[in-house]
Amino acid sequence: MRYILPILLISFFLISCKPEKHNNSGNKTDSSSVVNKDKEEELFSIIAVGDIMMGTTYPSKDLPPGDGETLFEGVSEILQSADLTLGNLEGPFLNSGGTPKQCRDSASRCYSFRVPERYGVYLNDAGFDFMNLANNHAGDMGEAGRTATYNVLDENEILYAGTTDYPYVVAKVRGFTVGLAGFAPNRGTVSINDLDYASELIKEIKSKCDFVIVFFHGGAEGAGAQHVPKREEIFLGENRGDVYEFAHTVIDAGADAVFGSGPHVTRGVEIYRKKFIAYSLGNFCTYGKFSLAGPQGVAPIIKLFVDRNGNFKKAEVNSVKQVRRGFPVIDEGNTAYRNIIRLSREDFPHSTASFSDDGIIE
Repeated sequence: MRYILPILLISFFLISCKPEKHNNSGNKTDSSSVVNKDKEEELFSIIAVGDIMMGTTYPSKDLPPGDGETLFEGVSEILQSADLTLGNLEGPFLNSGGTPKQCRDSASRCYSFRVPERYGVYLNDAGFDFMNLANNHAGDMGEAGRTATYNVLDENEILYAGTTDYPYVVAKVRGFTVGLAGFAPNRGTVSINDLDYASELIKEIKSKCDFVIVFFHGGAEGAGAQHVPKREEIFLGENRGDVYEFAHTVIDAGADAVFGSGPHVTRGVEIYRKKFIAYSLGNFCTYGKFSLAGPQGVAPIIKLFVDRNGNFKKAEVNSVKQVRRGFPVIDEGNTAYRNIIRLSREDFPHSTASFSDDGIIE
């Protein structure tokens, strides 16, 4: 399938990283002025985190204490410190109704989420600029959920991409034109398994942008899925993609950074052709229904710095853990970062990445 959509430009004041925006539908929204968060003006900074599911009202009400207003309180200062801050939104915004998805696996493992629409402001307040919607929960409530999610993110000045409605979006940030695209193996998303189309799409975006950032949702799940196997991963009867080949394909086509999610655990990172790949960012803020045992309860906040050519310069990693079932806070033990070091060395021994003791990758 081929998607032919107009490029949607988002204009930013150059003095701020969250200034005047246009949303994905092209309608101008109110602006908010924030001091430029990246003091290293010669570099462009990107923060990425993994899965976010802030609570659900389906099949029954399961919402965090205080109605979620303090979910990101322990990490918002970090999230607000980059030119662009990205996350993976697991579950649609919808107040009521919707058509729950039908799963190919048993009902006991078929989770559908419905996040109250008022929760959208929490993402904005925390510092998020972009949400990846290419994942297995974006269609949990059918078209009603997709439409409401688009509207909520537009209202909160948060960009989005990864569905067949919106394969990618383009933003203007600090004078740079940045393209953001999302991929997953799920219905209604841009396919991670169609490598020819992925390559064509990235080439098209790159022809019009200074930087291209790719967010994908793929790979097997759980504590046993921490390694990147460099082959197609089949989970619950579904082809979740060969994330290694996918990441290399989109970089070969012109992508400048690739961030992954899906396994619910942290995976290793790789430097490929001077570009940065994080194969899984794990569970970042997942309230209820998700197992947070062992490696599933820790995750990184990765702040990536690239030069004007989109080439990797360095990354800063802060580890977080979830407390009170879903509230991310800084993990003083730096567990996720230590996992990244081990997994990266085991899975990508030829990568040029070096790891310091204080959370810096160079």
